[in-house]
Amino acid sequence: MSDADLDFLRQLSERQRSVRSGAAGPGGGRGSRGRRRKKARKGRKLAPIVALAFLAVVVGGGGYFGYTTLRGFLQPPDYSGDGTGAVTVQVHDGDSVGLMGLRLQQADVVKSTSAFVKVAKNDPNATSIQPGYYRLRLHMSAKSALALLLSPASRAGRLTIPEGKRVAEILPILAKKTGIPLKNFQRAARDTSALGLPSYAEGKLEGFLYPFTYDPSPKATATQVLRAMVAQFKKVAADIDMENRARQLHMSPHDVVTIASLVQAESGTVDDMPKVSRVISNRLHSPQPWMHKLQLDSTVMYALGKYGIVATANDLKSTSPYNTYKYPGVPPGAISNPGEMALRAALDPAQGSWIYFVTTDPAHHITKFTASNAEFQRFRQELQRNMGHG
Repeated sequence: MSDADLDFLRQLSERQRSVRSGAAGPGGGRGSRGRRRKKARKGRKLAPIVALAFLAVVVGGGGYFGYTTLRGFLQPPDYSGDGTGAVTVQVHDGDSVGLMGLRLQQADVVKSTSAFVKVAKNDPNATSIQPGYYRLRLHMSAKSALALLLSPASRAGRLTIPEGKRVAEILPILAKKTGIPLKNFQRAARDTSALGLPSYAEGKLEGFLYPFTYDPSPKATATQVLRAMVAQFKKVAADIDMENRARQLHMSPHDVVTIASLVQAESGTVDDMPKVSRVISNRLHSPQPWMHKLQLDSTVMYALGKYGIVATANDLKSTSPYNTYKYPGVPPGAISNPGEMALRAALDPAQGSWIYFVTTDPAHHITKFTASNAEFQRFRQELQRNMGHG
């Protein structure tokens, strides 16, 4: 071959190599696609390995924060033991378990809200925790704190005033339960202008210290305790719409409270209350003027500062306006502090023609009602026999 032929063949060979090289380059040829599929398969195989490696880094190394958060959820910080010292914590009406726990944590009773919530949610009795003040200790375990909240002995200052007590009886109870000196309550009771009495109370406290269960603050004053009791009376009076209903019956709210106190004092049972109220109403509205004298021993005893159910002949000589044997109509004010049922009975007497009643068996709270004077006299004899006087 000539030198020209050799040059031609060499150039042709170089062009063919160049074409093959271009086909294998980026974006072209089966070789490129093959390599991409191999890389994709390799990437899919590596993905789980990369994920596990990342998780290992999170939990085992940089994941300390996540670990401690999880541990705090499963094992929340908690003190051990029964605690030390003393602290009073208030549980408010409507508090959830979580809110109770927060109050305990803020008072440094428990170490964390979550510890208390965890213990409380495993104890069905936790839902029975009542509002009020509780004497607890500092640095208690959540379990110990819950136990004290469920113990009646831990209640601080809780007191219950029964229906039908006089102010003179209530004040010593308040002094004993709260630790506030009796003279403070007596002074507060005299300053009725500071107690929030309704206008129709006419400045008299008797009848308006509502019988109820109270949880006064350990820091409360005598005036604040009495104001709370008056406020509870006003709440109940509003709940039963006492003022409007009294107006419909052509009665004053003052007379409703007074009659309710008579009903409370004279009734042996709740079932008797509407009947006693009917007797009082029948006598007050009788066309015979002499019937307007209610002749209730309870009013005479109140006037004399005595207690009991039967006034003596000498007691009946009292000239007090509370002597309903001597004066017609309702007495000048309440003789006790009535509860809701007595207030309702004063507004809604039972149907009946009775004009007399006698508690014939005080020990068993048996009261009998009649419209007959002869039967009334027999009832009185029965009472005398049951009391050992006949």
